[in-house]
Amino acid sequence: MKIKRYLKKIKKDMRIFLITISAMMVNSPAVLAANDVKNSQIVKGTEKLIKDLTTWLMVLAPIVGGLLIIYFFIRRSAADEMDTKKWNNRITTAIVSVIGAVLASATLNLIIGYYV
Repeated sequence: MKIKRYLKKIKKDMRIFLITISAMMVNSPAVLAANDVKNSQIVKGTEKLIKDLTTWLMVLAPIVGGLLIIYFFIRRSAADEMDTKKWNNRITTAIVSVIGAVLASATLNLIIGYYV
């Protein structure tokens, strides 16, 4: 139950994060049109911050996902038949989530790379 609540919270936080990043992407051409804003420390720092965060996400997502998958396999081995199906679903969800996180961060890193 704790893991489910935690995963729901992470999903909610990721949605908010992605909406914020999307809004920044949509609004960035208008903001970058002015030379003063384009060369400001805030814009340059934000670009570097996003680039660094996406790089770290590409590194940490597979590591954390791998550890969770190992944990889920251990729990599945000790489960009965009904719980085995639940652990199989959790393993599948973890694998898909890791792939999604890596692809999302790589895509965001690529998009930010064009603006630098």
